[in-house]
Amino acid sequence: MRADARRNLGKIVEAAAEIVAERGVNAPMELIAKRAGVGVGTLYRRFPDRDTLIAAVGDHYVHTMADALNDAAAGSGSAWDAIRDFVSWVAAPGRAALSTALAVLPEEVLVNRTEFARVRTSWVEQFDALVRRAQAEGSMRPDVGVEDLIHLLTVFTCHPDQLPAPVAADPGRYLSLMLDGMTSGAATPLDGSGA
Repeated sequence: MRADARRNLGKIVEAAAEIVAERGVNAPMELIAKRAGVGVGTLYRRFPDRDTLIAAVGDHYVHTMADALNDAAAGSGSAWDAIRDFVSWVAAPGRAALSTALAVLPEEVLVNRTEFARVRTSWVEQFDALVRRAQAEGSMRPDVGVEDLIHLLTVFTCHPDQLPAPVAADPGRYLSLMLDGMTSGAATPLDGSGA
């Protein structure tokens, strides 16, 4: 692929991610082309239909998540700091809006695709290793796993319409409070025994 074609492809996917976050998965293709600074013909040559473009947006999104997790793990002093940094990054308003928009799609459009599934599996494994490291360091309670964090992110980023209004109005505050409850010092046994 020529360098200019590769640049156009990247611009289209990034513009599509922005527009989908703002307007949803049914946003006009013409608007995406305009934001990318390319003609509609160029857009359709690269992506013959909306599903192909949305699949590329999903792949781009999951790759950016994997990159952000790598950055958090490399740039933070402790595993717990890395977890907090990554969760905050994922839940940032623009990215959360993109997650919300993509969550309405049937699984076969994104989740069941080979590239999306491969990258998602990879970052989940890395996230799990970070959780286990935080637990070994003593900063994260031992009865919480990576699945708990993923469920928490899913609620806050993919389904904000299901949150109570005060929580939806200030999700960062409540996400931070929930993360605080995952630290080892705040742990109350989950079995309900209180011991």
